[in-house]
Amino acid sequence: MHPDDSLLAIYETLNAHFGDLRWWPGDSPFEIIIGAILTQNTAWRNVEAAISKLKSNGYLYPEGIFSINEEILADLIRPAGYYNVKTRRLKSFIRFLYENYNGSLSEMLAEDLWCLREKLLTVKGIGEETADSILLYAGNKPIFVIDAYTRRILRRHDIIREDATYAEIQKMFMTNLPQSVPLYNQYHALLVNTGKYFCTKNPRCDKCPLHTQFH
Repeated sequence: MHPDDSLLAIYETLNAHFGDLRWWPGDSPFEIIIGAILTQNTAWRNVEAAISKLKSNGYLYPEGIFSINEEILADLIRPAGYYNVKTRRLKSFIRFLYENYNGSLSEMLAEDLWCLREKLLTVKGIGEETADSILLYAGNKPIFVIDAYTRRILRRHDIIREDATYAEIQKMFMTNLPQSVPLYNQYHALLVNTGKYFCTKNPRCDKCPLHTQFH
């Protein structure tokens, strides 16, 4: 099956099963960015707890994160795990925002997709998946996010090689699907849910909506 056909078939099957998932949760682009940084190596429920603490204490805005003492910030985001590392990452992003865009998120997100992506990847602690999550979900820019779930699902269905790079997998999606923010948003959410509930480390293939399509 050609990638164009297989990727669209996977999308249609999963979309019929899960419906509209309305991902990524967040009340503002800034909240989404903070979530994208905090969600590294932790469950989303832990991120929600950390964001709730930032919000209830009045720090969930650029100037708030910029001015807050690192020890206080670390304590507030403790639920997200690796809180000292993530404190440094949040501070690195905020410094980047102020040094390049005078602290203006709207100015940052108005920049060209690929130019901004290149800049984000220079921020310590922001890798490709986090940068692309920021661009897609906070910036509404058409870029496909590749995560561990996506890689696992495609590998198990022999759509990608074991050693396929992030860039190769992303290019496959973006070449064979329409350039669409809502499509990329929903597709990624569908893959995340499939990875969580079916394509786990001990897969539940017989229950998976993709089972009849690929077997």
